[in-house]
Amino acid sequence: MTKPRRSFKLSAAFLLIAAAAIAIVLPAAAQAPQLNQNFQLPKQGGSSTLELPAQPRQPGSESLTIPSMPAPQGGNSTDIVPPIEQQPGQALVVPPHELARQPGYEQVTVTVTNPQHGYETNLTKNDFRLYIDGQQRPIEFFRQDLNTPVSVGILVDTSGSMQPKIPQARAAIAQFLMDLNQRDDVFLFAFSMRPFLLQGFTMNHALVASRLALLHAYGQTALYDAILDGLLMVEHGRYDKKALLVVTDGMDNSSQSSLPQVIEQARRLGVLIYSIGIGDPNGSSMPGLAIGPFIFGGDIDRVDAQTLRTLSTETGARTFIIREVGDGEALREATTTISRELREQYTVGFTAPDPSAGGYRSVRVDVPGHPEDSVRVRKGVTVGPGSSYASNPSP
Repeated sequence: MTKPRRSFKLSAAFLLIAAAAIAIVLPAAAQAPQLNQNFQLPKQGGSSTLELPAQPRQPGSESLTIPSMPAPQGGNSTDIVPPIEQQPGQALVVPPHELARQPGYEQVTVTVTNPQHGYETNLTKNDFRLYIDGQQRPIEFFRQDLNTPVSVGILVDTSGSMQPKIPQARAAIAQFLMDLNQRDDVFLFAFSMRPFLLQGFTMNHALVASRLALLHAYGQTALYDAILDGLLMVEHGRYDKKALLVVTDGMDNSSQSSLPQVIEQARRLGVLIYSIGIGDPNGSSMPGLAIGPFIFGGDIDRVDAQTLRTLSTETGARTFIIREVGDGEALREATTTISRELREQYTVGFTAPDPSAGGYRSVRVDVPGHPEDSVRVRKGVTVGPGSSYASNPSP
């Protein structure tokens, strides 16, 4: 009698395991909250909604829902989310109305670090030189952002592969919230195949921390869609300085949008996009077997470090890669560094030449008196209709 081939046995066993997994999780998937890509945003401090401009991808027909808080199960939630300790702030300084309304006016956030990787926070306007398309331009507005309030969006990947990492993500984001300026307005997204708004803009950071209990892993990863929605959301923040924090462990595999669309929107809005990638950036790119919203096999712990770094470089922010999945301390250190950096930067305002021509202009900022220091700033600005500052100046 001929013995069955070993490969046939393995294939049959794999299919049985996949079928069993689907049978277990499909009932839960049917109960997952429905979401849309064409959502409405809550206004500050109210329950009414604010319509978003059209997104550069196909809109859906449903509305983004905020799920209710689940009842605590087996323990005090304060064991996961520590109490929020607020930081003192300074008076918000914004450019004069006449300057902000000038055609071609733009602002960029500048980060200056010394060779020891510390932040240079005692520089003045005269220490900086600004270049647009290689030509020096006068600095018309200058602000030292020591605790200047920021509008911040937190985007957390809750795809299936994040299951063992959710507790560490909760703890790290709670630490991030603790370190923020008490007047920062913050919102919280979870995203897998689609983004879920868990908490709209609020200055109640303890409320945002309480919504971390809603983070549950499921489905694939629509990274580009989530960042686009985050950019559109943060555009309506109350402050002129805006940032996103993206926490993810995977690669995009279900977005309707593309990376060039995300980069274009980030350039237009001038939002700092910080990111924390959890996983191996050099892992195998071999795809897994996709059955509906689930992926079997493949390298689920590979993180798309190149995409994350591209977005950070374009916007003047930073990317942190946590290679060890269980390294919760490194994750908390990354969020602490980001929150600190937001409070130790500079804002530089200028008017681009020939604003009626519109288009993209490269930006460079130097500190010639400190040649040993490193200067980080977004690569450029988009001038003309819909530009970052003129279209949505701070109140």
